[in-house]
Order: sequence, then structure tokens, then C-alpha cells
Amino acid sequence: MKLKRILIMVILAGLLPLMTGCWTLAAVGAGAYGGYEMKERGYTIQNPITKEKKSEK
Repeated sequence: MKLKRILIMVILAGLLPLMTGCWTLAAVGAGAYGGYEMKERGYTIQNPITKEKKSEK
């Protein structure tokens, strides 16, 4: 029983670094998509984030 629990913990500890890359990639993709959507709606990515003003001539 104790050996089974130790084996499960070792497997989980080994798999954890492999899974973190997937979460990072998903977060980066979500951020990129959010930036793309903001640009489509006329916002610029600056500090602070503002909406572009259309010049009237």
C-alpha cells in the first residue's frame, strides 16, 4: 500500500513539469487573441490602453 502511494507521487512529480508547458502555451494564446481583438476594435496597445481617435479633415 505504501509502495503504491510512493509510486503514484513519483509519477505525478515527473509529469508536472511536462504539463506546465501546455498551460503556458494556452495562456500566451489567449493573450494574443485578446490583443488581436482589441486591435480590431480600434484600441492601441500602449500604456495606458486607449482607443485610436479618427482624424476629421
